Order: sequence, then C-alpha cells, then structure tokens
Amino acid sequence: MRLSAQEKQEIIHLVDHSDLSAKRVLEELGIPRSSFYDWYRVYQKQGLVGLEPNFNNHRRQWNQIPEQHRKMVVNLALEFTQLSCRELACKITDETSIFISESSVYRILKENGLITTPQHVLMQAADQFKVPTCFVHEMWQTDFTYFKILGWGWYYLSTILDDYSRYIVHWELCESMTAEDVERSVQDALVKTGLDKKCWKPKMLSDNGACYISHELKAFLKKREIKHIKGRPLHPQTQGKIERYHRSMKSIVKLDNYYRPEELREAISQFVEYYNHFRYHESLENVTPADVYLGRQEAILKRRREIKLKTIRQRRQEYIAQKLTG
Repeated sequence: MRLSAQEKQEIIHLVDHSDLSAKRVLEELGIPRSSFYDWYRVYQKQGLVGLEPNFNNHRRQWNQIPEQHRKMVVNLALEFTQLSCRELACKITDETSIFISESSVYRILKENGLITTPQHVLMQAADQFKVPTCFVHEMWQTDFTYFKILGWGWYYLSTILDDYSRYIVHWELCESMTAEDVERSVQDALVKTGLDKKCWKPKMLSDNGACYISHELKAFLKKREIKHIKGRPLHPQTQGKIERYHRSMKSIVKLDNYYRPEELREAISQFVEYYNHFRYHESLENVTPADVYLGRQEAILKRRREIKLKTIRQRRQEYIAQKLTG
C-alpha cells in the first residue's frame, strides 16, 4: 500500500497522541513497525517533504486503476455515505465484478477530499467467547438493552444472536426485563429456527442479570435441555459480540425520537434486516451474517478471489498493450 506524505504524517500524529502503545495502534492500522519507524526518523530530520513517495517518473505502474473506475468509486461513496472504505471495496467487488482494494478506495476518496482524517482507531477488549464456536446454532448469545419512548417510558429489547455467524436469530421489544421475557424470547427463537422439534439444542450464553439467574429460567432451560453458560461477573466482554451489536444498533436507531412502541419496533426491524443481510462484517471476512448463517460464505470468498485475479490480469494486459502501441 503506497501512502501519501500527508497520510504518513497523520499516522505519525495518531501514534504520538494515542494513549495506547505504538505496537497496538500500528497493528490496528495494518502498518509494519519497521516502515513506521523509517517514516518517523525521516520526518524528524526532513519534515513533511521527507515523507514524499520516491516515484520513478519514467516508470508507470502496470496496475494503475483506470480513470472510469476511480470515478465509479467517488460516485458510489457519494451515494452510499454510510459505508466505510472497507464496505465500499466489498460492494464494488460483489456488484460490479471489479476488484479495488480497501487501501485504493481510501486513497481515491482522500484525493477527492471525501476523507479528511484517518478513521478513528477504537481499541476493544476481546469480543469473543474463550472457546470459539465452529458451526451455526452451536451457541446463542442473549442480552437486554433499553430504550426510552417519549410518553411511554422504558422498553427493553431482548436479542438472541448466533455466536458463530453473528446472525440475529430473534428479537423482541418487551415492557419488562424478567425471566418470563427471556423464556418467551428463547422459545420463539427455537420455533423460528425449527430447533424446537429437534433433540439437539444450542447452548445459551448470557450475563448474570437477575432475569438470567432466576430459578424459573433455570427450570425452563433444563426442561428443553439447553445448557446455560453465564459470563464472568463484571466482565461484559464475555458477551462481546452481542454487546457490540447492541452498541452499533443503538448508534443508528437512537438518532431519531420515537413516540410509540410501533415506531421503535419498525426502526429496529429495519436495522436487523440491514445488519443480517446487507452489512459487511469485518470479523466474518467481509461477508454478511446471513452469508455465514446460510452457508454462502465460501462461495462468495471464492468468487471475490477470482474477480481479483481477473482484474489484475486485465490491468496487466492493458498495460502491456499500451506499451506496445505507444
């Protein structure tokens, strides 16, 4: 990845002013430490000028992105403003059969003034259970979060997320947060997935809230042969996947005010549809939760690899043809 002098300077400032170690920040950015410290030494001696890429003017890169593809990136970024560079790169590959890397998308948008600063690097504690799951419905994570509806008071969202695919299996908006609400959510999820008619049931991971440690819920789960795993007290990262999902969902849904429960339900429904079927998830190799849940992930990744090879081959052929005719 070739970075401009300004991008290198911004990375240096980001590392300098971060409360985290340089190693952790650079790992999140995907920048080799050796490269960073080379930039840093040159920057201290020569300033911004020293960070300028050392281009050989007589050499033209064979894999230069065609102008029409660069314009396409800009147009898509303006149309889908909610998408990150990573999501735009995946969308372009999947929908146009043209490979453009995430770093190239970033550079194109930066050159056109659509990105002014590096994306904020947010360091998180581990967001997965200590023993990773290996297949769909091996374990579900469940948790409550809350919303306030003007004139109605507090409502509580019960969500069940498949740990392996991160797919939202079931959700419902409740007026309370009791063991009975948990039982209803679990039962509805079992019916929705057809697991209520099978002898095998997923494990269930939750925190230690009062509704999850009640004797009523324990009896309910035992009757259905569901193994209940409780997270470590005062350590919400154990349920990191559903905690992160709730945070992402609320950052969008809470942008509006709601005056009736039906309005909030509709907003949550729209987000779940987007999250399950349209949002590229970085932890799932940039496919959607539904792609993993329905077993489409490998086919999609295989097609992306083929598109990448085809695009690179085509650029090389066009470069050679241009040299021969020029």
